[in-house]
Amino acid sequence: MKRNWNRRDFLKQTSAATMAALAAGAPAAGLLSGCSRTPKIRSTADTVILLWMAGGMAHTETFDPKKFTPFEKDMEGNRVLSTFPAIPTALDGVNFSEGLQSIGNIMDRGTLIRSYVAADMGHILHSRHQYHWHTCYEPPQSVAAPHIGSWIASLLGPKNPVIPSFIDIGQRFSVGEAEELKAFHTAGFLGNEFGPFMIPDPTQGLESVRPPVGMDAKRFEKRNKIYNDLISKTALGEFGSDYQRESLRRSMEQSYRLLNSPEAKAFDISLEPKESYDTYNTGKFGLGCLLAKRLTQQGARFISVTTEYEPFMGFDTHENGHTRMVGMKKLIDMPIAQLVKDLEQSGHLDRTIIILASEFSRDMMVEGKPDLKVLEQVNQPDVLTELKFYGMHRHFTDAGSVLMFGGGIRKGSVYGKTADERPCKTIENPVRIDQLHQTIYHALGIPPDTQYEIERRPFYTTPDGKGKPIMDLFTAST
Repeated sequence: MKRNWNRRDFLKQTSAATMAALAAGAPAAGLLSGCSRTPKIRSTADTVILLWMAGGMAHTETFDPKKFTPFEKDMEGNRVLSTFPAIPTALDGVNFSEGLQSIGNIMDRGTLIRSYVAADMGHILHSRHQYHWHTCYEPPQSVAAPHIGSWIASLLGPKNPVIPSFIDIGQRFSVGEAEELKAFHTAGFLGNEFGPFMIPDPTQGLESVRPPVGMDAKRFEKRNKIYNDLISKTALGEFGSDYQRESLRRSMEQSYRLLNSPEAKAFDISLEPKESYDTYNTGKFGLGCLLAKRLTQQGARFISVTTEYEPFMGFDTHENGHTRMVGMKKLIDMPIAQLVKDLEQSGHLDRTIIILASEFSRDMMVEGKPDLKVLEQVNQPDVLTELKFYGMHRHFTDAGSVLMFGGGIRKGSVYGKTADERPCKTIENPVRIDQLHQTIYHALGIPPDTQYEIERRPFYTTPDGKGKPIMDLFTAST
C-alpha cells in the first residue's frame, strides 16, 4: 500500500537526497553502455525544447476536445465535458479546442499524443507529479534523481562549449512550493555543472550572464577567486566529495566563459527584430519561446520554457477554469506555433525535438482516476450556480495530451485515444512517463541501458533501465 505523502514528507526526503548528492563521490560509469558519448543508436535530434504547461493542463479544454456545453445557470456539472467549442486543425478529422488556432495550423508538422497517463502516487501534489515527470522517478528517492535536462547535458555534452547545455526559462523560486520546485530543478548526483542555468524572466536574460550592477571586472575577478577558495577550504571542502567540488568549480568556469563571450548576445531578446518580438510577446512565456529560439540557434542542448508553476495560478485552475483558460490559450498559442515555424525556416527543426506537456490533466467531476479516486481538493458543486464553477477544476490523471515536433518525430500523426464521455480516460495506447522519456533519449541516440553506479547500485535514465521508446512516434525511416 502506498503511503499518502504530504508536502512535509516530500521535502524531508528530497532535501536529504540533495545533501547526500553533495557528499557522494563520483558517479561511476555503469557496467552496461552507461556514460558513453558515442551513441549506439542513430540519433534524429541534437537539441530538446520542453514547453512545460505547469499546473495541470486540461486535455478536454485544449488538444482533445469533447462535446461542448455552454454555461447555463443551475446546470448539472456532469453534463460539461468541454467548455469551448472544437475547431479544425491542419489534420483532417482532428480538432482542437477554440483558442488554439495557431497551434492547430501547424499540426501537419508534428504528432499529437492523446493518451498520456500520470502515475498513481496517492494524494495528488503538483510538486510530486512534476518531480516524477522531469526525473522519471517517483519521489521520494534515496538519491537526488537528475532532471532529464541534466541527463542529456551530462551524456551528450555541450553543442556549443560557451552556451550552457541546460537552460530553464520562466520559473521563479519565490512562489509557493518553492522548495519542492527546487527538488527537481537539479542535476542530482551528476554534479552542479549539469544543473539548469536559470533565467526566471526572459526579458532579463542578458542580465543573467553579466556581473551584478556596480561590480567591475576587477571586483568580479576577486569574487571568483574567493569562490574557488571557498570550494576548496570551507564547508564544501569538509562535507562535499572531490567530484562534487570539482563539478561546482567547472560550473563557475562555464559561467565565466559565457560572461566574456560574444555568444552572450543570444540571451538579449531586445536584439530581435520588432516584428518577431511582437509576435512572441504574449507575456513571459511567449518571450521565453523567443529566447528558446535564439538559444537553439546558438547551440543550447536542452531548454525548458514554462508557463510557471505557482499554486492556484496559470493552469492550476481550481476555480474560474473557463475564464482562466481563455487567458492561458492567448499566452501559449501564437508563440508555440511561431517557434515551430521559425526553427523550421532556419533549418533547426529537423534536429530539434519540441515537446509540449503537463504533469496531468483536469476534469470537472473526477479527482484522480475513475477507479482510483483520491481526496477531493476543490469545492466543486454538482450544480453550477455561478460562472466561476464552469471549468475543469479537479486533477485528472487518467489521460493527458502531449505534442511533439521535429527531431525525427512523425508528421501529421495522432497517437492514442480517450473516451468521448465522462470519464474521458485513455482507452487506446496508454503512454507512461518512462516511455516518453525513453522516446526522447532514443531520438538523441542515448541507449535505454544507460546508467551510472550510485551507492553501489545502477541508476538508469529510466527506472530499472526498462523504459522503451514508442517507435510509432517516429518517421518510418527512423
